[in-house]
Amino acid sequence: MKNRIFERCVGELSRLPGIGRKTAVRLALHLLKSDAQLVKNLAESMTELKEKTVFCKVCGNLAEEPICHICQDGYRKNGQLCVVEEAKDIFVLENTGFFRGLYHVLGGRISPLDGIGPQDLSIDRLLERIAAEGITEVIIATNPDIEGETTAIYLSKVLKNKGVRVTKIASGVPIGTNLEYTDELTLFKAMEQRTEFHD
Repeated sequence: MKNRIFERCVGELSRLPGIGRKTAVRLALHLLKSDAQLVKNLAESMTELKEKTVFCKVCGNLAEEPICHICQDGYRKNGQLCVVEEAKDIFVLENTGFFRGLYHVLGGRISPLDGIGPQDLSIDRLLERIAAEGITEVIIATNPDIEGETTAIYLSKVLKNKGVRVTKIASGVPIGTNLEYTDELTLFKAMEQRTEFHD
């Protein structure tokens, strides 16, 4: 007879992205063998994450307050705005330590096959920010895959006559690779060698 409690834990873990059944079983066994306090701390941290984490009202980044720490940082270069697909991309770019501007999270990318169009992304908010915050450069840092490139081209057309310089991170990021899997040096170089966007 199967252990119902163990199987439930494995089932819940395997619902997480990138976690297959084998990995879920290994994680469940690790938790079972771990100190009870470690497991309790993990459970509490996940509950707190879900209950107390919000999306920044300005940029869409993860935050504990209505406005994230980056938007509140007075030392950031307010004229530069880096556009990313998801909040997780901000973590990756921040780890390079190179970019000191602000961010804007689209909340996805254009993907007709998934039924996601421009109207489903935070593009209107992006345009509002450009007008209100005196943005002089928009850096497009979408993932270098078909959907990311489609989104980048669409954004460049929307921004064409908005009086801002539109650049794109350099192609040091391999085609088909998500930003979160790209090493920091490659991202640093891609941001440093960004180019004018031409559709």
